Amino acid sequence: MNFKAYAQLARPANLPTAAADILAGAAIAGTFILNDQGKMGELQIDSLLLLVASSLFLYAAGVILNDVFDFKLDQIERPERPIPSGMVSLRSAAIYGAILLLLGILLAFLVNSLSGIVALLLAVSILFYDAIAKQHSIFGPLNMGVCRGLNLLLGISILGTLPYWWFAFVPIVYIASITLISRGEVHGNNKKHIIFAAVLYAVVILLVLGLLYLGDRNLGRVLPFLAIFAIAVFLPLFKAYRENSPENIKKAVVAGVLSVILLDSAIAVGFSHWWIGVLMILLLPLSLGLSRLFAVT
Repeated sequence: MNFKAYAQLARPANLPTAAADILAGAAIAGTFILNDQGKMGELQIDSLLLLVASSLFLYAAGVILNDVFDFKLDQIERPERPIPSGMVSLRSAAIYGAILLLLGILLAFLVNSLSGIVALLLAVSILFYDAIAKQHSIFGPLNMGVCRGLNLLLGISILGTLPYWWFAFVPIVYIASITLISRGEVHGNNKKHIIFAAVLYAVVILLVLGLLYLGDRNLGRVLPFLAIFAIAVFLPLFKAYRENSPENIKKAVVAGVLSVILLDSAIAVGFSHWWIGVLMILLLPLSLGLSRLFAVT
């Protein structure tokens, strides 16, 4: 068995971004707020770990099954990938993805029924994207964004409720914009998509600020995190626009995907403490390190 090929199918560099969604969701739910005794009274470490594991399995299942459905296309456009190259058989990859999908749902139900239902909806959304929606220029990016929104809701559900559920619209818009950029990753020539994505990036930043302001949150400590996020996503995007090559487009997509961690940290800080955001940002070096070993897209 080629373990590296199986690991590559799961996109290890992307997985910390899924964990960041859960941490941001848990922060929104209020689990990181210190009580009068200086302890995080609502935080249940076991539930948090279960939801992180659930999210990792669901994300990995999604990208694995995406490669399964893209098998014929990858034979032409990306023959170096594990399935078309023959390092992992199509059947083995399908079983691998299905097992991880089921495990992700099961682990969420172990936390509470609401988390389980959200995970089940996420699994359905993942399968719908992989099998059908990604072929559509509008519903594809939207469906991908919905997957991220549900992943954030999975974190919010940690206490059995969904407070501030409308924050799920933030990753929906953000991931939809990244999906638009990726449309030119193989052949280039996607300047119109890049312009639209830049507008959506700005909308995401304004949306975070607006929702936190309406929620009477401390914007002062959020702004530095959003500034770091803006720099991380806009610089490679501008470069991809100036030189609209597949290589630069891919770099912009990678930056967008990994910067989910920065976006999540900004949201989490709005509902907890600055050091929670700093701890979350430490996931970024992990993602960057793994991206040197495994492909992100």
